[in-house]
Amino acid sequence: MLYIDHLTKIYGDKKAVDDLTLHISRGEICGFIGHNGAGKTTTLKATVGILDFDAGDIKVGGISVKDDPVAAKRMIAYIPDNPDIYEFMTGAQYLTFISDIFGIREEDRKARTEKYSSLFELTSVLGQPISSYSHGMRQKLAIISAWIHEPKLILLDEPFVGLDPKASHILKEMMREHCDAGGAIFFSTHVLEVAEKLCDRIAIIKGGKLIRTGTTEEIIGDESLEAVFLELEGE
Repeated sequence: MLYIDHLTKIYGDKKAVDDLTLHISRGEICGFIGHNGAGKTTTLKATVGILDFDAGDIKVGGISVKDDPVAAKRMIAYIPDNPDIYEFMTGAQYLTFISDIFGIREEDRKARTEKYSSLFELTSVLGQPISSYSHGMRQKLAIISAWIHEPKLILLDEPFVGLDPKASHILKEMMREHCDAGGAIFFSTHVLEVAEKLCDRIAIIKGGKLIRTGTTEEIIGDESLEAVFLELEGE
């Protein structure tokens, strides 16, 4: 589903991402682990076409984000670590706007909006301006907007920040259901316990270089993900 091949992104004299190769298959949740500034967000932004890159290629469903960015983006949803949502819109208007961009039929939009807003307990505030939403409410709205067009690949940057325990549980269930239905998820997180329990695959990045990748079982062995990560960080 996602093929990142020899990705390199340079800022000045620094390689923010250095010859990174990572493949994620359908049905897989891949956790992207690394310290602040390791290159996680840069990789995610390059994958969704927000950042250009200096070398390598990225393909989504076999389509290069360089050669045919619009076709690739049709298959993608992305939630950044601090979603910028149009505050002058109401929640309902924003979901309609996103649905229109992806050409979602009105009946499908309404059904999915009802389903996910009910799950996240946002139904009663969809008519209110987003400027009145708390950080957690905006995060929930961003999640709904990512799922509403049923993308094949979902990328999330620290998606659990700002969510209450119930919403976090719901999101984890949605991520698993998405992949069980044939989709794929690539997400960064500092919550290593969540990554260990939720992910099928783990990728650890340090200083822009991918230093360890494999199934969760291959990565942690008889240890915990936290122990493995701290060992690699110390090397």
